[in-house]
Amino acid sequence: MRLTKHTDYALRILIYLGLRDGELIRLADVAASYSISHNHLMKIAQRLGALGYIDTVQGRGGGITLARAPATIGVGDVVRDFEDDLALVECFEPDGACRIEGSCVLRHALDDALRAFLATLDRYTLADLLAPGQRLSRFLGLDSTSSARTTRAATPAG
Repeated sequence: MRLTKHTDYALRILIYLGLRDGELIRLADVAASYSISHNHLMKIAQRLGALGYIDTVQGRGGGITLARAPATIGVGDVVRDFEDDLALVECFEPDGACRIEGSCVLRHALDDALRAFLATLDRYTLADLLAPGQRLSRFLGLDSTSSARTTRAATPAG
């Protein structure tokens, strides 16, 4: 199983915002830190906002920030929200059919594996992903005097 780039990038955006601890961040700064297309991240940020993970502020001085505390953002939830298809094999799909369905053990084994995978992710929150703190910030080129920081004084877009 492989997660899509949308899921990977959604988690990266959340990590970045979590490291900036409530600051209003320009998406361009996130894109530059990860060397990812700004336009690609824009779509993902819109979805994160619609799902209630981040707040967005439009216009001059706008940006994004976490909408919830990192400890309340489950990694498993983000994966479920961003993965459109967790069907590991065709028979997992609603209209999937298989000649051996009535006696297939493989489907049950794969279903167990998927549940275990998601259960493991459910044990982690964004707060857990932020544990490396300063080291993680250093890898992303962040420091305490970053010019990307702004205040939350702007009005949220709505």
